[in-house]
Amino acid sequence: MPEIIFNGPEGRLEGRYQPGRTANAPIGIVLHPHPQYGGTMNNRVVYHLYQSFLKLGFSVLRFNFRGVGRSQGEFDEGTGELSDAASALDWLQGFNANASSCWVAGFSFGSWIGMQLLMRRPEIKGFISVAPPANLYDFAFLAPCPASGLIIQGTADEIVTPDSVDTLATKLRTQKAITVEHVEIKGANHFFEGNLEQITATVDDYMRRRLAPEA
Repeated sequence: MPEIIFNGPEGRLEGRYQPGRTANAPIGIVLHPHPQYGGTMNNRVVYHLYQSFLKLGFSVLRFNFRGVGRSQGEFDEGTGELSDAASALDWLQGFNANASSCWVAGFSFGSWIGMQLLMRRPEIKGFISVAPPANLYDFAFLAPCPASGLIIQGTADEIVTPDSVDTLATKLRTQKAITVEHVEIKGANHFFEGNLEQITATVDDYMRRRLAPEA
């Protein structure tokens, strides 16, 4: 899991990158939760998403937003963090010019940033959104959502209300030409303590089904 440093909009950004097994391996980027509440690329949910991509043969990158760890800059209320994510995707694509597909995954705040990145980068063909904070941030920009994906939510989440995520998923599922799966993990809190293996199993099952036609 090599450490990397790459250039971002406000200075250097710190990440972890692992190349895929083939020259045309798909690429994935994983975005961490809120920087001001302890969110880093080493968050356990983020790490498990990263490992899921690796097991499926992706070239995968996770990194610290500005002001976190060794990443330079200061928290920018989401605007700068979206620019950081775009720079990270640029870096990843630079090393994987022949990637067969491109995915974005995020947890909590990271899923909000990831879905905005999805709207701005048409090469992103799929998403994994864990505990998207639909009660805390506006997701109205998903009009329409340009790609199919997976939403995972814990039923005992004390920060992101399950009802708000259900409403978001229901809205996205009404759109034509995409399919959004919504999986609730019973009893899971916001950080999925004791439920990380269920996240991994859910992601692995979904991704294998999505990638099967490409095999």
